Order: sequence, then C-alpha cells, then structure tokens
Amino acid sequence: MPRSMLSRIGSSLAVLALASTTFACTKKSDGTDTEAGGREPAQVKVALVPGGSHPYFQPWKDAGAKAKTDYSLGDVTFNETAGWDQTKQNDVLKSLAAQGYNAFGIFGVSPDNINSTFEDLKRQGFPVGSLASCPAGANKADFCLSTDVELAAYKGAKAAIDAMGGQGNLVHLTGNKVDSNTQRRIKGVEKAVGETGGKVVLIQSVTDIDKDLQSAQKAVADLLAAKGRQIQAIVNTAYNPAVASAEGVRQSKLPIKVIAIDDDQVVLDGLRGGSVAATVLQNPVGQASVGSYALMKLAGGCTMTEPGVTIDSGSFVVTKDNLGSYETDRTATTGELKKKFDSDLLKCS
Repeated sequence: MPRSMLSRIGSSLAVLALASTTFACTKKSDGTDTEAGGREPAQVKVALVPGGSHPYFQPWKDAGAKAKTDYSLGDVTFNETAGWDQTKQNDVLKSLAAQGYNAFGIFGVSPDNINSTFEDLKRQGFPVGSLASCPAGANKADFCLSTDVELAAYKGAKAAIDAMGGQGNLVHLTGNKVDSNTQRRIKGVEKAVGETGGKVVLIQSVTDIDKDLQSAQKAVADLLAAKGRQIQAIVNTAYNPAVASAEGVRQSKLPIKVIAIDDDQVVLDGLRGGSVAATVLQNPVGQASVGSYALMKLAGGCTMTEPGVTIDSGSFVVTKDNLGSYETDRTATTGELKKKFDSDLLKCS
C-alpha cells in the first residue's frame, strides 16, 4: 500500500532521539517481569501504527480487533495520530511502548530513516513488522508484509491496455515522486507499456497528487481540460487520484477507460455503472491480521527463517464481472499468507 499517497518528512534527529530512549521491560499479567521471546498470547499487546490518517488504513481497525479475539491477544490498538511526520510517529511509538505495547506493526513515514526506529524497538526486545510498505534499502524490521507495488502497477497498466483495445494514449496518476514506492509503480507501468511495442504511448505520469482528495481532483480536472480528448485510458496507482479520476471522467462523459486502485465506494459504484473499467485491490486486512499473528508468534519465541524478508500481501484486478467475488479471493489470500508464515517463514522451537 501505499506510500504513494502522502509525502514523507524524514527526521534523523527524531530517529536519534528515539534511539536514545530506553523502555522498561514489559510486565507479565502475574506481576513478574518477562523479556520478549517467551510471551503467551494474552501477554502480547500489538500496536498497529500507520504514518497518519488515510482511507487505506481504516480496515486495520477492524482487522486488529478481530485478531485480538481470534488469537486471544492481550490487546491490539490502532493509532494514526502521527500526522505524516516522522518525529511525531517516533513519539507515538515511544508512548505506546511506555503504555505496555510490546509488538509493533508500522507503516513508517520516512522510508530512509524508519530502519533506525525499527532497530531501536528491536533492541528493546520488541518484535517489529513493516506493514503496507517496506523501507528504502534493506529492511531492518523482522519482516515486511506489503503489496508488491511494481507488480500491482503492472497489473493495473495491463488492465488499462486491454480496456483501451491495445493501442492509444495512456496517462498514469500516482503519488509522491521522490518516494521509492512511487518509482517502483512508475517502473511497473512503463514495463507494461513497453510490452506493446509502441502501440500504447505513456504520454504523462502525473506525480505528487495524493496528498488529499482536493489536490487530486484539481489535477484530474486540469488534465481532462488540457488533454482529455487525447487520452484513451488512465491508470491510477494511488488512492485519491483513483477516486478523483473515476468521478471526473464520469462527469466529463469522455470515452476514457479508468483503472483505479483500492475499493473506495466511488470506485465500486463506477465499476457497477461502467465509468470505471477495473480496479487493482490491495490487502490491508491481510496486512493487519497476518501481521498481528506473526508478531504474536515472534513475541512467543519464534524467529524469522530469513530476517527482514519481504512478503507480497497480494493484489487483485477487479472488474464488473468479478465484483461479487473479490472479497472471497482476498480472504483466501489472507489465509494462505498465514499458512506461509507457519510453514516457511517462521522457525518455532
């Protein structure tokens, strides 16, 4: 998911501040101290911490609550108060640790600096998962459970090319240009276009329009006014542009095929009504649910067979034809991810 949606503000000083902070060891429910690596599920308190508020992460709330019940965890909390500021996110994590949370699923604000935060939390004995996006470079969390964003973008571009009949002009709408995940998405779209042998031309990749819906709406309106009649399809690899282009093309009545991302109600209505040709869904529920399960196992003494491994949480092309069954497919993928952790990714004595 989705680092493309918002800009990040890295802060080395904030990371160093967090690194210098020590946390008291967690208390067992019977009042005795315990180190991470031997906790019972009821002693595990999971914190799911995105970088800030965004529609993509809202399913983490219910998924975390369900994981608490399903796995008999001590607690699962969802905290989106970081405001897309790495300093604030570090402060949130410090506060949660002080409150007794001892396992962390984190979508880091700064891909360049978040590894320092991961390493500090792990030094305190806390298992850490990087959820919904991986750090730039090597991952210093125990694991990264995220959409393969390049593959998802490739799938979206292929769907756009099919919808436009295999030829014509394509536009790509996405998020923060300097984000490594945005660059991977651009690469995925360009790969699909390159496979057409020149039949499809990528006339523009519009970046930095996922800060909020209003910014995306303005960018789409400007694009349609300037080039609307030249465009055969739009592929979106960020949430707000997908919503804006679905609505903008519908209102303009231009014969542009829209490929969205995720499952905002505007996108789903567009699929039903025909103004959206397809959408590429991610798996935020699986990230929160399976991420919480893996953190519980690590807190209980398991280790990763490959520390820092990246796992694709899945992406799914949905059209009007399979609109009624996509949730079943996504739930099945989540189940397979949990099995994969048990069979291949975790080493438990």
